[in-house]
Amino acid sequence: MTSFKPLNIKKYPKTGQVVTPDTEYWKRLSVPTLAKEFGAIDYIDFSPIEPHYFAVTCSVRVQIYNPITKLVVKNLSRFQETAYGGTFRQDGRLLVAGDEQGLVKLFDTSSKNVLRLFKGHKAPVHRVNFTSDLLHIVSFSDDKTVKLWDVASEKSIHTFAEHEDYIRAGTVNPVSADVVVSGGYDGKIKLYDTRTREITMSVDHGSPVESLLFLPTGGIFISAGGTEVRVWDAFAGCRLLTKLSQHHKTVTCLRLGSNGKRIMSGGLDRHVKIYDVSSYQTVHTLDFPNAVLSLGVAPNDQTVVAGMVDGLISIQNMEAPAQPKQTKSRRRINVVPARADIEVDHQITVEQRQRLEKYDKHLKRYEYSKCLDSVMGRGLTSKSPEIIVSVMQELIHRKGMHRALAPRDDNSLMQVISFICRYISEHRFMRVLIDVATILLDAYEDKIHTFTGALGKKFLELSYVLEREVAMTYELLELQGSLELLTAASNVSSSQDNMIHFVRDDIIASNLKQSVMAKESSVVTV
Repeated sequence: MTSFKPLNIKKYPKTGQVVTPDTEYWKRLSVPTLAKEFGAIDYIDFSPIEPHYFAVTCSVRVQIYNPITKLVVKNLSRFQETAYGGTFRQDGRLLVAGDEQGLVKLFDTSSKNVLRLFKGHKAPVHRVNFTSDLLHIVSFSDDKTVKLWDVASEKSIHTFAEHEDYIRAGTVNPVSADVVVSGGYDGKIKLYDTRTREITMSVDHGSPVESLLFLPTGGIFISAGGTEVRVWDAFAGCRLLTKLSQHHKTVTCLRLGSNGKRIMSGGLDRHVKIYDVSSYQTVHTLDFPNAVLSLGVAPNDQTVVAGMVDGLISIQNMEAPAQPKQTKSRRRINVVPARADIEVDHQITVEQRQRLEKYDKHLKRYEYSKCLDSVMGRGLTSKSPEIIVSVMQELIHRKGMHRALAPRDDNSLMQVISFICRYISEHRFMRVLIDVATILLDAYEDKIHTFTGALGKKFLELSYVLEREVAMTYELLELQGSLELLTAASNVSSSQDNMIHFVRDDIIASNLKQSVMAKESSVVTV
């Protein structure tokens, strides 16, 4: 007697994203460690020297964290009001920050002492930067001015007052200490030369500018504002190179990753988009639990830190790639089994083959209703919907789906309808679930008008879902027809162009032939 053949679960193709080297690389980031601060996280900056501590500016202090222990190692709290934009110097020995009072404070990171206090702004200073020569500081303020400070003398060298609104973004060229870029809420981006003390270029971003960033070469800078990230060529008169529109809410921060080979943008849509510098294509997306206000990336992507609007800090370390397991080579010994061993192995194989799943046991006994109940009640709706669909398809082939669906109690019937409504729009399961929905409506055709309460609402939901899918199908058919018309029109136009070329070539050939004949006749006449 032949044994029962278990149900073959169909392998449906998954609709996940294509796995790329960038996807595999960024998925090596560890599970986020969350730290809570008081107030929104305004700014995050990594120290360029090891062990690459990072400074978190929030509320009335700047906290310096250890990326390994993820604990606060130093606390710079010499602020009377809100602190902004704590930034390390390129040697990691000093840190500068602005505040709500319009002051710019320079700290010694080892002793936490205030070394310099720069006074001159009349409104909050949101961003500050060191120049590449380490001798000057540039501050960007809500009083619509940009100031250049001398660290040694604690004096203002020059003030640029070119904006018409708050200045919330600014950066310094990493190659040239004399080139400064500022972005304001007037949507304008200004480029200054501190040697001539004049504005050299001005462009319009189109939205209030939230963040600015230079690429390591110093010839290209990036601006973020609104839902767009724009790339500008500073050497070609601030020519717009491209627009990146991957966010659907305001972009708040920009950072470089992979040692300058990747651009990262964070936004209020809770996403961090990662772009390839060479092609400006999106290569990966990081998701966070709340709106992202600030972003920090350590050298070699060792640590990625995101600050959120609710005071949460997400800290993720890059883990080493998994090493492939090496299988030990064993010496192969050929042993001829005895006949009794073969018979025992055959019995064990038959027993293993007969270890059936619960739904297979019900199928073997033709208990179709219990078979459907066994998969609907096992928590497979979210984890393995393909098993449920495969069972339904087998019941349809056996012409037992009607017996499996009727009669049923209200709860189990609502469970089946919920599954259909959830997955009928997926192309992997659509054909099978349409057949199941048809059989379900045929089975309860005479009773639908009597259903009330939650079950009646479920049938109405199924009706709405089916109407929505039908409407979407018609829209797609209309779109397909429009595309076919455009394709046909383009083919006709190309054929007409070819015909014109052929006619033109014939006319040219005939004219050449006539001229040659005329020359020959003239020669003969002579």
